[in-house]
Amino acid sequence: MSLHDKYARLTPFEIAFPEDSAFSELMVTIRTEAMERGLDPSNLQEFMSLTTVGKAVRDFTAEDERPGVAHRYAGLLFHGVSFVAAGSQLFLLETGATRHLIGHSASALPRPPVSAGYLQLPQHLFWSGGAGDQRPESLDGMFWNVSGAGSLHVMVITGLLPERPGFGAFTLPEAPVADASEWLHVQVRDTGDDFSSGLEGGELDELYSVEAAGEILKFLARFFAYVSEKGELAEAMLAPSDNSGPRPSDLPYVRVQFGEPGQHG
Repeated sequence: MSLHDKYARLTPFEIAFPEDSAFSELMVTIRTEAMERGLDPSNLQEFMSLTTVGKAVRDFTAEDERPGVAHRYAGLLFHGVSFVAAGSQLFLLETGATRHLIGHSASALPRPPVSAGYLQLPQHLFWSGGAGDQRPESLDGMFWNVSGAGSLHVMVITGLLPERPGFGAFTLPEAPVADASEWLHVQVRDTGDDFSSGLEGGELDELYSVEAAGEILKFLARFFAYVSEKGELAEAMLAPSDNSGPRPSDLPYVRVQFGEPGQHG
């Protein structure tokens, strides 16, 4: 088994919100205000309109003048609240299952296994950027959230490395989750195969690249269809305490392996 498949790595949620009590308190105030105002916190626009959210973003980014930081933190907060509200569902996608999803789609309907979760990819298998002077970044995984109105919100996490503080993130335009079946077989790139890597040595190492939001939606839809077809997944587990690789997550997680429907790890 690859080192990347042995256990779930430290997640961006745990890095961004290391204090459980502080986040829990903030989450209660956000959901309380939403209830009092009759707003749906699973709806991104309504979430962003909450006074408690605005204050939390201002407090966190008060001393950070980098462009776009406040917007990215607000999006991360949105996904963090949704993630916890849905039970902090972390899915570890093994390398074999990942490679299968690149070339195949399950026949089941692509139904998200939970309303919000985090899909962790094999480390350093997917890359984005690298054009011109842009530094390529590996994709750690992606948060997803399905709003009460049926809109899929996705935030992709990049550049999460042990030797570097923080991480990168970019958000996809919201899309109707009801359209997920249409993403399964779509050809996103005008030229070349979707997910093919242009990085030096990428083909030799069997790496993948993401160049467009449509590729993320295609892959996520295939993941949804795959877990729907498999049915019950491997039970949640905790990472081993004795490892020499990346720091493990403290969250229980579900392992998603390659295999015939009905086979579980």
